[in-house]
Amino acid sequence: MSDTSPPRRGRGRPPKTARAPEGTRGMLVRAGVELLTEKGFSATRVDDVLNATGISKGSFYACFDSKQAFGRVLIEHYASYFNARIDRCLADGARPPLRRLLDFVHDARDGMQRHAFRRGCLIGNLGHEIDILPESFNTLLCAILRGWERRVTECLLEVYGAAPSAAQRQLCARISRYFWIGWEGAVLRARVEHGPAALDLFATFFFVQAADLLGVAAPDMARTIPPVSPGPPARVKTDPAAG
Repeated sequence: MSDTSPPRRGRGRPPKTARAPEGTRGMLVRAGVELLTEKGFSATRVDDVLNATGISKGSFYACFDSKQAFGRVLIEHYASYFNARIDRCLADGARPPLRRLLDFVHDARDGMQRHAFRRGCLIGNLGHEIDILPESFNTLLCAILRGWERRVTECLLEVYGAAPSAAQRQLCARISRYFWIGWEGAVLRARVEHGPAALDLFATFFFVQAADLLGVAAPDMARTIPPVSPGPPARVKTDPAAG
């Protein structure tokens, strides 16, 4: 006679969520990134991540030696995802450089709007905590920001063809740095105000100024092709992100 009674459950509280295909480590990283984009590093506790995933503390420390090690992986993971997001917008050679950068602005704005402007840029969020973060985080954040600037610089240089001058390279690098400084500030303000006004205001002024400096026409601020952001990378890189 077959036993039709339900299987006996092991001791302890059952997990709050079923294990996702990416496994325990992937679930922890995904939840950690979401929490850090909302709360920052110091305000996010390991218990917050465990509560969000239903994963035990023992399983967490089997994957990560410490909260600091976990934070470093989250930064690298976010950078890998965000680099792909930027590259997707900037790599379309059929569109003028400033139009490609505007595509990124529209894409990022849409991403914030999907989360009701509760989530910002993880890298920017950590920048506000820099005095209380491990020194290794500072080095990593600077490398990521330089990588973002380098991507935009290379895109803008296409305005000048295959052999830009040293002065043109310097100009594009300065415009790129100006963009990221202003954009991160606009993202912070959008989170505070829970709306896109700061992003739109910054973009309106930036693209007019950048076009004037580059000697090209300013892009039409209306959206023409909606970029689709790539999903997070399947595997989490453990080497420092180069940007």
